[in-house]
Amino acid sequence: MPEPHLRAGDTERTAVATALGRHMAEGRLTVAEYDERVARAYAARTYGDLAELTADLPSSGTGRPVAAVPQPAPAHGCGSTAMRSRAAGAAWASWLRTAIIVLSIWAITSAATAQFIYFWPVWVLGPWAAVLLAQTVGRGPHGRPARGSRLSR
Repeated sequence: MPEPHLRAGDTERTAVATALGRHMAEGRLTVAEYDERVARAYAARTYGDLAELTADLPSSGTGRPVAAVPQPAPAHGCGSTAMRSRAAGAAWASWLRTAIIVLSIWAITSAATAQFIYFWPVWVLGPWAAVLLAQTVGRGPHGRPARGSRLSR
């Protein structure tokens, strides 16, 4: 760090605040100590003021490297393909529930008027089914566009 009597700039204040954040995350500072030191860092005028804030902390790079936490392997059947097929099944189930409701309304109104009225459910169910069908059929086994489909180009 430059001479302690020289004035510090915003870049240096921010760097010290960032370093204090790392030290708090590593457990060297409590939240209260961190808050107090960061407030002092942004109020600091000189490099000496900033140096006081980290004087009792180890310099970066002297700490021991933290070993990566091993991630457990997903259980059989819980991979992304299974999740995608469950999501597709849920989408089709939503479509089916809506189809039952819409067709029931159409059938009840047709029965109440004693005639078959215009089959308007086609405008609700048709486009939705077309999109679901395209998503279901147009995807390969790993969720990628199937070969030769327009999506793969």
